[in-house]
Parts: sequence; structure tokens; C-alpha cells
Amino acid sequence: MRLRPEILKIDAEAVSWFITNFIRDYVTSIGAKGLVIGLSGGLDSSTAASLAVRALGPERVVALIMPEEETYDPESVGHAEMVAEELGIKVDYIDITPMLKAFYASLPAYDPSDDMARANLKPRVRMTCLYYYANRLGYLVCGTTDKSEAMLGYYTKWGDGAADIEPIMDLFKTQVRQLARYLGVPEEIISKPSTPGLLPGQTAEGELGLSYDVLDLVLYGLEHFMPPEQIAEDMGLPLDVVLAVKRRWLDNEHKRRAPITIKLAYRSIGHDFRLPYALRR
Repeated sequence: MRLRPEILKIDAEAVSWFITNFIRDYVTSIGAKGLVIGLSGGLDSSTAASLAVRALGPERVVALIMPEEETYDPESVGHAEMVAEELGIKVDYIDITPMLKAFYASLPAYDPSDDMARANLKPRVRMTCLYYYANRLGYLVCGTTDKSEAMLGYYTKWGDGAADIEPIMDLFKTQVRQLARYLGVPEEIISKPSTPGLLPGQTAEGELGLSYDVLDLVLYGLEHFMPPEQIAEDMGLPLDVVLAVKRRWLDNEHKRRAPITIKLAYRSIGHDFRLPYALRR
């Protein structure tokens, strides 16, 4: 196998069909009334929202737009509002700044110089809002993490990584772009730089050190058990760059797993005690 861009090409129509049926079937099996999703105005949330509407209809999808003052970007908010309007879904606007300030004032260990800890509060507060809406409405929370982010752990544990269903988590970022174009997501959203929006001026590709066009092929090679040396040769990259991506992938495995527990009994939650949803009926 050689790593070339065409290896990541998808049949967007077929992928859309599979995902929308997956969403519809899962929501029905749980007995939920719909989905609530956080809309950032970025590629992933716009694509996930579009799929949710195709699966359930606009009347069963609610979006929350949740900016905060440190990273407030009027363009992103405008893009989120545009997507919600085009999809015909109900949207609530929540400024999470007062909630964050309440946390900062209440935490004895709070240190404003610790950017990472402070930044990670933001998606955790947003997820709290999403789950409040889910509880009130009888909905599920729809996640927006893609495969590139999931493999690298490029999300906040129990923040934007917490959800009930993840429609696009098996698509690399470049594949999400392909699907978004098929779904009619505005090109200005598809082509703009991705950002987690946790700190001012932050961009995903700037932080990760590679463009997604390159990174996704490296991740594809790792997923398919290609030796790092072969990936480096195929991509024309220094070996240490490929090894750094592999190290980040492996180091973040804890984010992708349920909380670990010790096995002491006959059947243990998370080990060998998982039940199909069909048994609930």
C-alpha cells in the first residue's frame, strides 16, 4: 500500500446514507426524542448538524451556540447562525463567560497562568449546558469529533469528547470536508482553518504542526499498521515527525477509553458486562 491522497476519497452519498441511518436507528433504540448539538461555526459541527437533520428532521434537532469573551469570534458565531438558519433548526445562544468566571472565582486552586487547565474548562462548561438541554428535552447529545482529532486526542476529555453519539468519528478531517461539500455546508466554513477555539489565535494545524492533508495520510498509515519508516518514505517526511504523531496517538489512548476499573467479580462493568439496548424493552 502506498499513501496517496486518493486513498482517503469517500463515496459521500453512501457515507451520508449510512450515517443518517445510524443516527436514526440509535436515537430510536434509546427512545430519545431528538438530538442537541453545540454549533461552533466550524466544519465538524456544521457537518454533524446537517447529518442530524437529514436523519431526524429539523424539528428534532436543537443547536446551542456558546461563545465566551476571551476567544469571541463574530465570524464563527455568524457561521453557526447561518448553518442553523439554513437547516431550519431551533438555536439558543448562551454566553458561557459568566459561568467560567464563577468557576475561576470558586476554585481554590485556580491559576490564571495555567492556560491548559483554564482552556479545558470551556468545553466542559459547554458540555454541561448540552447535557442540561438533553435532560430537559429527552434528547441525546450529538458529538462533533472527527477521526483525526480522536486518534490524536485533540479534544478535551469530558468536554467536547463527551457525547452520546458521534456521527463523524470514523471520518478523517479531509473526509469530513468531502462529506460537507456533498451535504451543502457553505464553502467558507469548509475552507477556513480549523480551531478548537480555546485560546486566542489558536489553530489546529498550527498546533499540530502538519496540514490535515498530510496528517490524515500519516494517521491512515498508522491505523493500517504501516511501519513509520514506510510512512515517512511515502510522505517525504522526516522519520521523527511520523514517530511524534504515533507517540501522540498512543499517549492519548486514555481519552478514548471508559474509566478503567479492576476486575474482582464474575462480570465487571466495562470488561465483560455490556448489554444490548434491545434488552431494555
